[in-house]
Amino acid sequence: VQLQASGGGLVQSGKSLTLSCEASGFTWDRYGIAWFRQAPGKGREAISCIGPSSDSTYYVDSVKGRFTVSRDNAKDTVYQHSVYLQMNSLKPEDTAVYYCATTYACSRGVLTALDFGSWGQGTLVTVSS
Repeated sequence: VQLQASGGGLVQSGKSLTLSCEASGFTWDRYGIAWFRQAPGKGREAISCIGPSSDSTYYVDSVKGRFTVSRDNAKDTVYQHSVYLQMNSLKPEDTAVYYCATTYACSRGVLTALDFGSWGQGTLVTVSS
């Protein structure tokens, strides 16, 4: 299983950024994908997830209405798949390293429990005020 988040960078408050997650090595339509972040000196915070067939999404309150998660629906025979996190109206408190991870389902409970399978390297998002 391989996951790699990318697309981070330095942006001004109020601007937008789209993160990508390239995923491979598992059956695509059997797993959800979650996004979590870790700010400097803080613990992990799960922020969003999307179900295996894009049938469900969930956002924590801190990003609801600003972030949108999506995933490609390519056939599993395609080697690599992608998940995206569109982030609008960014705030300084969104500054963190962002990671994508596999999950067996997409729900509030899964995010709260940080119940993830595999994750890879994250990407740093820095929002300046």
